[in-house]
Amino acid sequence: MKLKVFSVSKIHKNVFLIKLFSAILITGLAFSLFIFHSSDFSPVFASVTGRFEARFLPPKVIVPENEDLIPQGALFLDLQDLKNCVKGFYIEIEKCNLFAGKWIPDSSGPTYTNSSCGNLIDGHQNCITNGRPDLDFLYWKWKPHDCLLPRFDPRKFLQLMRNKSWAFIGDSIVQEPVEVYHDKEYKSKRWHFPIHNLTISNIWSPFLVQAAIFEDSNGVSSAAVQLHLDKLDETWTSLMPTLDYAIISTGKWYLKAAVYHENAKPVGCHICPEKSRLEELGFDHAYNASLRNVMDFIADETNRKGTVFFRTSTPDHFQNGEWHNGGTCRQTEPVSDEEAEMKNVHKILRGLEIGQFERAVREKTGEDGGGGGGGNVKLLDFTGMLLTRPDGHPGAYRAFRPFDKDKNAKVQNDCLHWCLPGPIDYLNDVILETIVNG
Repeated sequence: MKLKVFSVSKIHKNVFLIKLFSAILITGLAFSLFIFHSSDFSPVFASVTGRFEARFLPPKVIVPENEDLIPQGALFLDLQDLKNCVKGFYIEIEKCNLFAGKWIPDSSGPTYTNSSCGNLIDGHQNCITNGRPDLDFLYWKWKPHDCLLPRFDPRKFLQLMRNKSWAFIGDSIVQEPVEVYHDKEYKSKRWHFPIHNLTISNIWSPFLVQAAIFEDSNGVSSAAVQLHLDKLDETWTSLMPTLDYAIISTGKWYLKAAVYHENAKPVGCHICPEKSRLEELGFDHAYNASLRNVMDFIADETNRKGTVFFRTSTPDHFQNGEWHNGGTCRQTEPVSDEEAEMKNVHKILRGLEIGQFERAVREKTGEDGGGGGGGNVKLLDFTGMLLTRPDGHPGAYRAFRPFDKDKNAKVQNDCLHWCLPGPIDYLNDVILETIVNG
């Protein structure tokens, strides 16, 4: 969000008042920030023992001049109160691109720990408990260019979401939520926050279309996926009329070997099975066809109750190989835009996602989807934001303390999923700001 202050009279006659108003505003924010942080939060740090501990003196961090003019954690402002503060002025909210920015040092660290939320973090993402020794990846925050982006406030979120329902659909806190449902393999779950009557669901539908998948818990396949490109998965579509908010994502699963079906007949394949007479169509054909059906469904307001976000694919950072042949990710800090290079496969996935999203919004709502969405259908383009965080993956610490017995052990590296706490926590900041200020 960007705030612009205007004067009703001629601007050159009010320069002094504008400066005075700005000084009062910034001073007030700084004072509120001091009170807020001193009363509610303490800096934390993590240790390789798998526990966070209080850090009374956070590490000194040099932030470049003018890098972050608005204090982190600034209070959500009541604009009507500000309008009434100085007669003759009015404030206009300007939309800004929350997805364009860079990572800057942040000595305050994460707002939760592997201890406080340990029971909600999947083992393969619990990097601190698993013994990751470098901790610098925890001390960066996302700073959009020329935008105010407050940190995610769980109390504010729960207040806003009272009597609401959320769902996170695709592949892979203030009060303790109650788990009220899980499927046989614990891939789909649902939690309830009783005090606020908030329900949050995690719906596992990696392709978003109907699929028969033949693989074990380690991702080892015994046969090609059977994928029906023209039939959406009712696991998630049946819930849409009941949801106030949904975040949908997919992408990487389409790289797997698969046989494609349309009109209940096989029409082609990707990494075709041996002796198959089917045509190699490529994953991009299948993804584009599936996305067309997905986007048409969510853009049609008769299929849904509330707001739907589509999240673009997040990049992996495998180097010197891939998941299956020894790829690693040993970086310990973010990289610049100039250093980050997007793999061709990620360019293809993101291009198809944005293209189909904009087409569906334009055709269904008559609005230009290029602005990030139309009406209650919105795009979360996090690809570039996460491209510059190669340090945020579990790497070798997907497993619990993998080098305790042998420091030279060869282990599976995970450069696809993300550590928690970690960079993807800042996606919450963007999502909440989008909800609050559109």
